[in-house]
Amino acid sequence: MGLGEGALLGLIQGLTEFLPISSSAHLAIVGTLLGSDDPGAAFTAISQLGTEAAVVLYFRRDIARIVSRWVLALAGRVPRSDPDVRMGWLVIVGSLPIVVLGLLFQDQIETVLRGFAVIATTLWVFALLLGAADRFGRKERTLDRLTWGHGLLFGLAQSLALVPGVSRSGGTITMGLLLGYTREAAARYSFLLAIPAVVGSGLFQLYDELSAGAQVSWPATVLATAVAFGVGYAVIAWLMRYISTHSYTVFVGYRIALAVLVYALVAAGALPAFNGTDFG
Repeated sequence: MGLGEGALLGLIQGLTEFLPISSSAHLAIVGTLLGSDDPGAAFTAISQLGTEAAVVLYFRRDIARIVSRWVLALAGRVPRSDPDVRMGWLVIVGSLPIVVLGLLFQDQIETVLRGFAVIATTLWVFALLLGAADRFGRKERTLDRLTWGHGLLFGLAQSLALVPGVSRSGGTITMGLLLGYTREAAARYSFLLAIPAVVGSGLFQLYDELSAGAQVSWPATVLATAVAFGVGYAVIAWLMRYISTHSYTVFVGYRIALAVLVYALVAAGALPAFNGTDFG
């Protein structure tokens, strides 16, 4: 893989990871249209760690406070009822579904669910769900009112991102809006929830690939990760400002338009309807 391709894939990863438009769908579409070789699971894992590093940096104060209070609570030095301790446990609980479902359905996720017909369908279906949730959700609950049951439902929504085209942030934000949370609260918990899931799966996938002798184009991979980190940070900062005064309508329209384009490209033979390239 050349530096140009690595930079392009890093740019796409950074632009689409946190917006509710599916980074996996974009990487698969662009990579296939350009005739690129599969960059490999190791490349995908490392570049995703770059975008998650952006989340950690942006929410560093929240994360440091939650982690430190959670650890102190384990030592009995902070009450378990402390809001930050509770949020730490809620992130753990919300991370469980994607781990369990990812292991149970790994074969299906890596084969039959990778086709572009599936991607196009999930793009428009979840666009309509996001639009409905944004339109009819009460948008009144804040994160201090997050319940254990709601945390689990957020986690189940995150696990839907195992299917390309759904979007990790799109699934969790949609669930949050349906449950009555504000746009900012749903997005914030979505980003916090993604950290253990993406970092954990990324490190595991990276270890698995490297231990199996996978070849990694390190210059392109490092460049892609750096680009994904920088762009991803800018996107998070922009999105948190944007949703404070705007709806998700623009993303709903974009997803539907992209779905139509993918259907057209499949019909023209430019993209395979099934068993599309796995870009993670």
